[in-house]
Amino acid sequence: MGGVITGFAIIAAVIATGYLLGRTGSLGANGREVLTRLAFSVATPALLFTTLAEADLTLVFSPSLLVTAIGTFASCGIFVAVGALRRWGVGRTTIGALCSSYVNAGNLGIPIAVYVLGDASLVAPVLLFQQLILTPVALTVLDLGTAGTERRTPWQRLTTPFRNPVVIGSLTGVAVAASGWTPPGALFEPAVLIGNMAVPAVLLAFGISLRGSALPGRGAERGPVLLSVALKSVVQPAIAWAVAAWLFRLDATDQLNVVVVAALPAAQNLFTYAARYDVAVRLARESILLSTLAAVPALTLIAALLG
Repeated sequence: MGGVITGFAIIAAVIATGYLLGRTGSLGANGREVLTRLAFSVATPALLFTTLAEADLTLVFSPSLLVTAIGTFASCGIFVAVGALRRWGVGRTTIGALCSSYVNAGNLGIPIAVYVLGDASLVAPVLLFQQLILTPVALTVLDLGTAGTERRTPWQRLTTPFRNPVVIGSLTGVAVAASGWTPPGALFEPAVLIGNMAVPAVLLAFGISLRGSALPGRGAERGPVLLSVALKSVVQPAIAWAVAAWLFRLDATDQLNVVVVAALPAAQNLFTYAARYDVAVRLARESILLSTLAAVPALTLIAALLG
């Protein structure tokens, strides 16, 4: 499990750096907000464009993707149902549902896939699914649920997904991959350079947000936080295993692959989305932190049982 420890150690080091920046005030009072806007509006769209432009779109139709989709929708659905019953609100429920199902397939999934599963391409289906389906739907809900929605025309509401920078970056990358066109280096390399800022910016902003925050799992967000962490760390991997083993009859190796991916913690970019829309920021921060801590024993147990 050296890959698991390495991946978590890298992320922890960058988050700790962000925390120190927050304590010292080196980036000023608005440092977190600037990093969040940079990641959401510029760096993350560039990263998604360069990643998806070189992706193998045939992976979209793999059995692994179907397992991922079922597990994701099931975990999301449970949180949405509870959120509706408890009247947590659209924005809060949307962020919580994402924290319950949206895995850290990029900066944790890739190193873990390489060091634990031996193949980085195993996270490609979940990356494609999250960026082509889950992200556009969730961000559209958040866009339509923000203040000022009542003043939008029907055309503005209809085109909401196509005006979001994260969705634009994803769709543009898919269009390039589907066309078979290889962008010249003079166009592609600047996008790569800008995209390389995405993960550090998100992690540093997350670290800054930890300064002065209360211990996770307490206060008004206790219920949503604990529910999202339980769904992400226990329920989603269990559903993935059941679907892979009983419905699709995947072999032992493929079962291990899909369950490990399902057990990855909630992605840090969910904090960026929450901060950008100024909704459920504490829920996102605490869910990400607790699910990341829970992922170490969860992945170790999965490797022991299925490996």
